Amino acid sequence: MKVLLVTASFVVFAFATHAQSTSPTCESLATLSLPQAKVVAAEIVPAGAFKSPVEAPPWMPNAAQLYKSLPAFCRVAVRANPSSDSNILIEVWLPAENWNGRFQARGNGGFAGELDYPHLATSILSGYAAASTDTGHTGSPVDAAWALGHPEKVTDFGYRAIHVMTEIGKQVIRARFGNAPHYSYFLGCSNGGRQALMEAQRYPDDYDGILAGAPANFWTHLLSNGIWNLQALTNDAASYIPASKLPAIAHAVNAACDAQDGVADGILNDPRQCKFRPETMLCKNGDAADCLTTPQITALTKLYEGGQDAEGKKVFPGFLPGAEEGPGGWFTWITGPQPGKSLINAFTHGFFADILYQKSDWNLKTADLSQAVKLADEKTSATLNATDANLAPFRERGGKLIVYHGWNDPAITALNTIDYFSAVRDKLGAEQTESFLRLYMLPGVQHCSGGPGPDLASTLEIPSLRDAQHNVVTALENWVEKGTAPSAIIATKFVSDDPAKGVKLSRPICAYPQFAEYKGSGDPNDAANFSCATAKTSN
Repeated sequence: MKVLLVTASFVVFAFATHAQSTSPTCESLATLSLPQAKVVAAEIVPAGAFKSPVEAPPWMPNAAQLYKSLPAFCRVAVRANPSSDSNILIEVWLPAENWNGRFQARGNGGFAGELDYPHLATSILSGYAAASTDTGHTGSPVDAAWALGHPEKVTDFGYRAIHVMTEIGKQVIRARFGNAPHYSYFLGCSNGGRQALMEAQRYPDDYDGILAGAPANFWTHLLSNGIWNLQALTNDAASYIPASKLPAIAHAVNAACDAQDGVADGILNDPRQCKFRPETMLCKNGDAADCLTTPQITALTKLYEGGQDAEGKKVFPGFLPGAEEGPGGWFTWITGPQPGKSLINAFTHGFFADILYQKSDWNLKTADLSQAVKLADEKTSATLNATDANLAPFRERGGKLIVYHGWNDPAITALNTIDYFSAVRDKLGAEQTESFLRLYMLPGVQHCSGGPGPDLASTLEIPSLRDAQHNVVTALENWVEKGTAPSAIIATKFVSDDPAKGVKLSRPICAYPQFAEYKGSGDPNDAANFSCATAKTSN
C-alpha cells in the first residue's frame, strides 16, 4: 500500500535516513540475538530480484510484475519458538533507502500457513518496514490438519504468533536503523481482521493504528454457523440450491429491494431494510432455474435467519440478501459447485475436525449444533475469539481503530461486525468509542473486496488517490499522527476492476451508523451526488 509522506513526518524520515548511514548492515543482522527466536537469514535483495518462494495468490495475478518493481531491500527471516512445539516463520523487510519511519504488519487469511509476500512488497514500495508470519505452520489457508495433536500451534495461530512477530519486527527495525519505528500499524482482513482485533484487545501497546476488515472475530460461532448452513442445504437432498438458481435469487432480491435507497443500481445500500420473502419464488409449473422448490425455500430461509441451537437461541446472525450472485458470492462460499463443497464447509470441517475434536473423520453433516457450539466455546473461545468489547486500554494509550465490512459479504455476515461495534459502544459509551473507533459499512462489497459496489482496497495503489479522502490507510495514519479523525471515505469501482479502464462508479462510505444517501439528482455513479445521513436502522 503506497502512502505519501506528510509534512509532519519529515523529521522522522530525515532521522531514519541519517540512522541508516551509521547503523549495522543488513547482513550483520544475521547475528542479532532475539529471545526465543533465531535469525536464519539476512540479506540485501537487489532491485527487481525478489523471487517468491510460494505461488502468487489468486487475488494478486500481477505479483511477478510487482516484485520486479521493488527497489533494493533488506530481507530478514526469523524462526521463533515461544513454546516447545512452536516453529513460527517471520520475515521482516526493511527499505534499503528512504525508510518512512513507520512499521506496517500484515495479517493472514483463513488458517494462515504462509507469508503474505505481495503485501510485504507493497509495503516496501511505499517506504515502510514490514513484517508477515505464517503463524507457526506451513500449508494451505483452507487446511487445518497441522492442528491435529498440536495445541501449542493452535495458540500460536490464535494470537501468540502475531504478537511475537510484532515484537521481533520492532527489534529488527531498531537494530537496523538505530531507533524504533515512530508509528506502528497492523492491517488485516477476514482472519486478519480477527488478528487485528485480537491485537487491540490483548496487546494494546503493540500498534498505534489498526485496520480490521471483515473480522472473523467470533470464530467459534462463525464456524458453528457453518454446521447450520451445511445441514440446511444437504440434510434433505432436495434442499440443495445449485449454482444455476443463484442468479434468479439475486434478481428477485433486487426486484424487491434495490430501488428502496433511491437508486436502482444492483446495490443494496442497507440490506437490513430488504424484506425479501423467499416463498415468492415458489415454482408453479415444476422445478426450473428461475424458481425454488419448497425444500429450497426452507433452506434459503434458514441461511438468511442464521444458526439456532436446540433451544432456539441464536448462534450467529444470518446472511443478508444481496450477496447471492457473482464470482465471490454464494457459489464460492455457501452453496459450492456441489453439496458440501463450499469454502465455508471446508473451514468449518477444519476447525471442528482438526482443532476442536481432533478427529480428521469428524462428520459435519451429522453433527449436533448445540453440543458443538458449547464445546467450541468451552475449549477454544479464549484462544480464537476476539470479542472482548473493553477496548479502553487501547483507547487510553492513544490507539486508533478502523473497522470495515462489506454488506454483501457471503463468508462472514456483516451483522456480526455491527454487533461487535455496538458492544464496544455499549461498554465504553458513544462519545468514548467515537474518539478512537470508526466502522465503515460498504454497500455491494463482498468478502474484503469485490462485488458490484466500490471497496476500500481498489484505490490504495493509485498515486493520485492516496489522500485521506480516498485512502483508508492514509485516513488511519492522519488520525494517529495528526489527530484528524476520519469522516466519509470515497470508494471507487473501476471498469472490470482495472484502474486503466477508468472509473465505473464512486460512492462516499460514511462512518456507521450513517449511510450514503442519494441527493435525488445528478449521476448516481458519482460520489458528489450523495451525502451522509443518519441510518434509519442501527443495531
